[in-house]
Amino acid sequence: MAFALRKRGPSNFERAADGSMTLIEHVRELRTRLFRASLAIAVGLIVGFWLSQPAFDLLKEPYCSLPGMTVNGKCQSFLQLAPTDGFLLRMKLALWIGLIVGAPVWLYQLWAFIAPGLHRHERKWAYVFVAIAAPLFAAGAVLAYFVVDKGLRFLLEAGVTGTSTQLEVTRYISFVTNMILLFGVAFEFPLILLMLNFTGVATGRRLLSWWRAVVFIAFAFAAIATPDPGPFGMIMLAGALCLLYFIAVGVALINDKRRGRGKDAYAGLSDDEVSPLEFDHRPVDEADPIDRAEPVEPIAPVAAPKPIERRYDDLT
Repeated sequence: MAFALRKRGPSNFERAADGSMTLIEHVRELRTRLFRASLAIAVGLIVGFWLSQPAFDLLKEPYCSLPGMTVNGKCQSFLQLAPTDGFLLRMKLALWIGLIVGAPVWLYQLWAFIAPGLHRHERKWAYVFVAIAAPLFAAGAVLAYFVVDKGLRFLLEAGVTGTSTQLEVTRYISFVTNMILLFGVAFEFPLILLMLNFTGVATGRRLLSWWRAVVFIAFAFAAIATPDPGPFGMIMLAGALCLLYFIAVGVALINDKRRGRGKDAYAGLSDDEVSPLEFDHRPVDEADPIDRAEPVEPIAPVAAPKPIERRYDDLT
């Protein structure tokens, strides 16, 4: 007994890529993907509420490691000004953890909606940049966590109140999370340089020629954007940005060498250099005689129009 196989039609990704989806179908797909992303964040929020206490204990380690903050093996408690500060802080940490836990889902939903509008090679480079962006952000977050320890020690020891000062909990957590977010985002700077190089906008040599401006901008950005007013956080962020810049330039130079950029016919020639080609004067040979053109027959005269009273219009 033969069974007829049901023919499977094109997927939503294929229909969006070839432009056969209507505007209403695009809106429906966006609604579906936003719902799935929101559901993933909501599930991550529940997980984050459960993990908020271990996360808080991890974030307060730089505070507890300061001299005078630990008594009999127990860390000195923070200062809480309002009754709702503890609960709001827990919800804030749960939201951050929920975004991280649900990141694979909501990032995939975002990518699945944008990817059909990209070419195949653009999707390939997007996969590469996303794969590099996540470790770079994590590296920046880890560096910021260690910078907070040194920065707090310097700030409290350089102040007039001493290191045993009790800190307010919400301001302390905001200070630590802002440092982690700033370092993580700043570590994505090399991806911008690599994108300029891989797309052919700037060569590795041109990127290397910007090193003075890049170093100055890195220190100026670190001095302005770092929540830590001390010199330690600024120097660490600026030094990391400069190191990542030179690593990105090295990758760009290797990419240019692999693609053979800068080896064209005019590479290495000065704009004022005389051409090495010799000027060879050769006389022009006599051209072949042109045949005489045949006479054109006169055009027959056009008959004169009839008088208007002898012509018919559209009604008659």
